[in-house]
Amino acid sequence: MFGISTAEFFVILLVAVLVVPVRLWPDVAQFLARAVNVVRRALWKITDVSENIKQQIELEKPIDDLIQNTTNDMLDSFSDVIPKKQKKPKNVRKGRVK
Repeated sequence: MFGISTAEFFVILLVAVLVVPVRLWPDVAQFLARAVNVVRRALWKITDVSENIKQQIELEKPIDDLIQNTTNDMLDSFSDVIPKKQKKPKNVRKGRVK
C-alpha cells in the first residue's frame, strides 16, 4: 500500500495516535474518510476516461486499416493510368539543350 510495508504503516499510525489529541480523533477520521473518497472518485474518473479512449481507438483502428488498404488498392489500379515522372536531361536550361 503506497510503497510502505505493514510495519512502517503501524509506526506511522502509532506516531499519529501519540501526536494527535484524543478529542481530535473523530475530526481526523472524518478528514481521512473524505480524502479517501476524493482519491477513489478521481481514480474512477481516470479509469473511465482511459477505458473510453481505449474503446475509441479500437473502433477507429479497423477504419484506418480499411482506408489504408483502399487507398493502396486505388493507387495500384491507377498506376497504369498515371504517367510516371520522367527525368529531365541534365543539360537543359530554359528550354535549350546544350
